[in-house]
Amino acid sequence: MVAAPQSAGRERGTSMSQLHLEVADHIAVITMDNPPVNAMDRDWNMIEMLDSFADRDDVRVCILTGAGTRAFCAGADVKRGAREAGTTPPPGTRLATSRAARERYNALVECAVPVIGAINGHALGAGMALAACCDFLIASENATFGLPEVNVGLLGGASQMGRVFPTGWLRWANMTGQRINAQQALMAGAVIRVVPPEQLMDEAMAEARVIASKMPLGVQMVKSTLNVIENTDIKNGYRYEQTQTAILSKTEDSAEAKRAFAEKRQPVWKGR
Repeated sequence: MVAAPQSAGRERGTSMSQLHLEVADHIAVITMDNPPVNAMDRDWNMIEMLDSFADRDDVRVCILTGAGTRAFCAGADVKRGAREAGTTPPPGTRLATSRAARERYNALVECAVPVIGAINGHALGAGMALAACCDFLIASENATFGLPEVNVGLLGGASQMGRVFPTGWLRWANMTGQRINAQQALMAGAVIRVVPPEQLMDEAMAEARVIASKMPLGVQMVKSTLNVIENTDIKNGYRYEQTQTAILSKTEDSAEAKRAFAEKRQPVWKGR
């Protein structure tokens, strides 16, 4: 048995109006809200939101989703690009924009707490990359995944997409610009569950509550360890896991977990 998470209060509308943050019961929910397709704006402060969780005791897990049922995030903000067409940006703008996009994806992977992707609709281009950088995905029946950049003479986020889709699906989507539907994504192992749209957030919240009830230090070390061993050979990866296990076993919460298990009661986490 594990302790139920305690209420941590609620926040709304943090910073940019297109990016909402809510925190309650140790669960953070980040909602992308840029109608009509939740296009990713380069000014989003997602990096700051995600980085802040490393210093917050009230956040143990995060859910990333999009507003509405049409799109999770259907790529970069083309409308903003159209408005700025014909203008000459300051030197270095292109590289700075590219760097900001990379760091947004890295911030998801490197976030101190697990990030669950609740894919409510189209996850395309930059949206596909955002989804792929979450720790695992739950998809609405409306969800689709793809890299349509080839249709407009660009390249997409194949590096990120390859984290969740096998090579055949990745190459097909990248070369044809066509979309992978939710059931195909489930068969490919890219998502763990497909549910009706109205059940998506309930399913994501249920998974988040399970994670939030676990030993906070343990969950954080699970994520950081998985990130390290993802591209490590088995021998050195397992050696690293053993080293991290030894460190974790010396914490107060590790001792509390063992006592609670033996005494058949819920543990009380101290975060140390």
